[in-house]
Amino acid sequence: MKVGNRLTVYIVIGLIAGIIIGSIFSPMADQAWVQWIDQFVFNVVGQIFLNLIFMVVVPVVFISIVLGVVGVGDPKTLGSLGIKTIAFYLTTTAIAITVAIIIALVLQPGEGQAELLDSSEVEEYRETELEGETGEAIDQSVDETIINLIPSNVIEAMGTANMLQIIAFAIFIGISLIAVQDKAKSVIKLFEEANEVIMWIVLAIMKYFAPIGAFGLVATAFTQAGFGAIQQLGMYFVCVLLGLFIHLLFVYGSVIKFIARKPFIWFIKGFAPAMGVAFSTSSSSATLPVSMETAQNNLNVKKSVSSFVQPLGATVNMDGTAIMQGVATVFIAQLTGVDLTIMQMVTVVVIATVASIGTAGVPGVGLVMLAMVLTAVGLDPAAIGIILGIDRLLDMTRTAVNITGDATIAVVLNEQQIRKEEKEKSARQS
Repeated sequence: MKVGNRLTVYIVIGLIAGIIIGSIFSPMADQAWVQWIDQFVFNVVGQIFLNLIFMVVVPVVFISIVLGVVGVGDPKTLGSLGIKTIAFYLTTTAIAITVAIIIALVLQPGEGQAELLDSSEVEEYRETELEGETGEAIDQSVDETIINLIPSNVIEAMGTANMLQIIAFAIFIGISLIAVQDKAKSVIKLFEEANEVIMWIVLAIMKYFAPIGAFGLVATAFTQAGFGAIQQLGMYFVCVLLGLFIHLLFVYGSVIKFIARKPFIWFIKGFAPAMGVAFSTSSSSATLPVSMETAQNNLNVKKSVSSFVQPLGATVNMDGTAIMQGVATVFIAQLTGVDLTIMQMVTVVVIATVASIGTAGVPGVGLVMLAMVLTAVGLDPAAIGIILGIDRLLDMTRTAVNITGDATIAVVLNEQQIRKEEKEKSARQS
């Protein structure tokens, strides 16, 4: 069972239908019958699909990483692959937020809109969100982040879907399987068989639930936010979308064309099913099983590469989110009347890039990261309340960019590995 072109068409139809119907219902969102449809039809359908995907994320990540490590075979090669992966991810994230800051400085989305800071949304965000998880995320120090990479309780890590800890444990299991070699053949076979079972479940979910699930998620998002929320923050919305488009087309396009030496159209066409799911779910983690299967089947990425690079990317690579943070930081600074210095802008780039490591790939996590960035440059994180109304719509788009970045690096590293193997083979023959 594969994610084919017909399913891609069905998902796109579901997305378009959700956008149209949600936009029609949005002006009537305060009416009881619309709220009933949104809550008991759109939301139920969408959340069931989302839960089905989340249900298999942990086993997919764990099994895939173990098999990916075993597939690489040599711990030295694994270390090299890991270093290259992290280097590529951090580089593209830094480029993404730099592009976003430049766009916001040129287009100035916050000029002349200082009255937005007096809105009720700002005070509501200060009273609710900043007293909860956002504050805890801001308080976590660098040393705590490093320590938390290693799980003290593997069961708890899996129960809370702590992806970095799951990845760390899976890497240890994979390396140990390589070390004991022949004695673990039956264990490796068990993982391979478990992978076949879990991926069949993933593709069954995609085949039977993805189009209607995508419809439900997008319909409820546009019913609650709609295009009406975009009007007041139109220039901010345009800046984020422009940054995402430029990064997708020019940065990823250049990487695919000049480093992977593949046509960018081929890449986009092959990866489109995963991008559609990412757009509807707004979650890199939820899309991970689909993005891996799509990369392996449609982009011909080896399982050993895909199984290592993409799960890691779903946790540490958030280029789309970084673009939002760059634009939002400059936007809020302009509202406040603050001219960011060069050093402050460098701080934004560094903090946003580092903060992306270990941040869960779930809907809305970009706002938590944004609060950290704003605090670092002395801006009031409560101003996030201004952009809260349209963030769900932007979250859908930037998630699609996030997972596309993961697949881009997977394709690049896969092609580099193929060329290396061919070169070694040619050297042996000569």
